[in-house]
Amino acid sequence: MQDPPEFDIVHGSVRPLPSNPVLGQIRKNLSVELDERRRALAAAGKRLFDFGLGDPKEPTPPFLREALRAAVPEVSQYPSAFGTAALRRAAAGYLRRRFGVAVDPEAQVLACAGAKEAIFHLPLAFAGDPGRRKVVMPDPGYPTYEVGARFAGLEPVKVPLTARRRFLLEPEDVGEAVLRETLVYWISYPHNPTGAEAPRDYLRRVGAAALEYGFIVASDECYADIYFGEPPASMLELQVENVLAVHSCSKRSGMTGYRSGFLAGDPDLVRGLRALRSHPGVSQPEFVAAAATAAWSDDAHAAERREIFRRKRDRFLRFFAEKGLVADASDATLYLWVRVPEGHTSSSYALRLLEAGIVVAPGIAFGAGEGYVRVALVPTLEECEEAIRAWARIEP
Repeated sequence: MQDPPEFDIVHGSVRPLPSNPVLGQIRKNLSVELDERRRALAAAGKRLFDFGLGDPKEPTPPFLREALRAAVPEVSQYPSAFGTAALRRAAAGYLRRRFGVAVDPEAQVLACAGAKEAIFHLPLAFAGDPGRRKVVMPDPGYPTYEVGARFAGLEPVKVPLTARRRFLLEPEDVGEAVLRETLVYWISYPHNPTGAEAPRDYLRRVGAAALEYGFIVASDECYADIYFGEPPASMLELQVENVLAVHSCSKRSGMTGYRSGFLAGDPDLVRGLRALRSHPGVSQPEFVAAAATAAWSDDAHAAERREIFRRKRDRFLRFFAEKGLVADASDATLYLWVRVPEGHTSSSYALRLLEAGIVVAPGIAFGAGEGYVRVALVPTLEECEEAIRAWARIEP
């Protein structure tokens, strides 16, 4: 008689349990080799200038920190799954001031625990029609569009964006057959990672296609207040029917660690999201909501932060011109989409820069971004100057 298999105290089972197969379908956010090299250099004491992750170093405005501190209660209780009424009103006020869009804060606005959470859960709330199993998304683009689609059991349709087409995800490039089976159509303008903007005529075309084919336009507008020319339009300015817009405090207000944002748009779609919100356990703490309410009620701090990003961007664009490098698009957001020198791939140039202590994201980390690196303007102005001096010494 054989002895019984030993119990594995780590895994709690005699055999490894299978993981969700979706996890094996998702690419890593950044190049594994790049991340390993970065950690090794940091451990060896190498001075690093980190332009990889979009997490700005400028301090969160003091009045927002104070709003949070003042709202921490003596007794902690469960928050609303939909956000406080004050936060929803502040979000509606922001949309009115910034875009001239009037929405009902009760019927058309929902708070979320950061835009990433909302983007992940949005397809899940509507994945019920067997004839609509496709989620269209830009490529390159924010990886969570694909992750959310896959975990909802839907099919990601990644549409390549090109400089020739101004990085616009045009309905005609998707094709009628796919559009008829599309549930969600993600647009992201200003666009991460390229910094491209979308003209109003483009938004009008996407809206018209949504009404014709019946899909949801999910408009990621998290960078709407980081621009360097004319203010970008919101999809909600052109159309509310079949539209959900996602906004975030993270980059606009320096609140990446607070995890706060909101969705707004078609009241029927908002109603569908409300039905989901109480189940995943992602309700926003009310003291975070108090800081977010203050953030959406004030535009001056966003303008100050925009000017800092402008100074960083202008300085790097001057340097790139001197260095013979080209940044495509890069009209908005805090990102520069830089072509790699001849003879390099996205990863090889990122690794070459890393040897000098400069961390950037290879374009392939965002999908169809070969031939580019993304420079996130997150270090301080002083650190940017130091990094430029180090970059200037690098030969291709």
